[in-house]
Amino acid sequence: MSFSTEPILSVSDTCIMQEGRTILSEVNFEIQKGEFVYLIGRTGSGKSSLLKTFYADVKLYFGEVKIAGFSLKKIKRSEVPYLRRKIGIIFQDFQLLSDRSVNDNLSFVLKATGWNDSSKIKQRIADVLFRVGLSNKGSKFPYQLSGGEQQRVVIARALLNEPILLIADEPTGNLDPEVADGIMQLFQQINNSGTAILMATHNYELFKKYPARVIKCQDGKVLESDTANYQDLAV
Repeated sequence: MSFSTEPILSVSDTCIMQEGRTILSEVNFEIQKGEFVYLIGRTGSGKSSLLKTFYADVKLYFGEVKIAGFSLKKIKRSEVPYLRRKIGIIFQDFQLLSDRSVNDNLSFVLKATGWNDSSKIKQRIADVLFRVGLSNKGSKFPYQLSGGEQQRVVIARALLNEPILLIADEPTGNLDPEVADGIMQLFQQINNSGTAILMATHNYELFKKYPARVIKCQDGKVLESDTANYQDLAV
């Protein structure tokens, strides 16, 4: 039996653009299966534009990005939902449906991505809520949860279709340090189970406490940073 050694994400000579303006140029890097990578950089440096390109929210015009088996240069609009089933997206602002319970938020996503067996939907929701430590919160509405609990729901939502890559945009940005640390421990568990993670963050303490590879958006480029020299990583 042969196993693929292809990177989960490969970015080659790519130019990231929004509204006709170049945000990042000559972008080249790869992320391998099971890798954990921090994406850092000052506000406005292009982190979010880069991440949005990866889940096809920003169109790729120049270069090549291959992610989870898809070429973003060639991807059709009808194929984008299939791409997003293979990657999990975690937003800083949660984007939960406020008029639905946690269970209904998760059920909505499963049904939208092709699940139609109610018993399997119920079991999958129970599985992901257990994984993020919220087994007893399924009937709660988002407003009844703390910020940390809402972020755990967002992580559960991202895990529903067993993605090979999680893309997290400032997932601890709105949380106090103790809660952020708990979320980070959860990400570590997910990564240790084999899921690759690309996490944008401003939190210097996180990548100091949980060291991993770091790439940095700076001066219109994406640069590899030396994880051993944290003073060079200040954002």
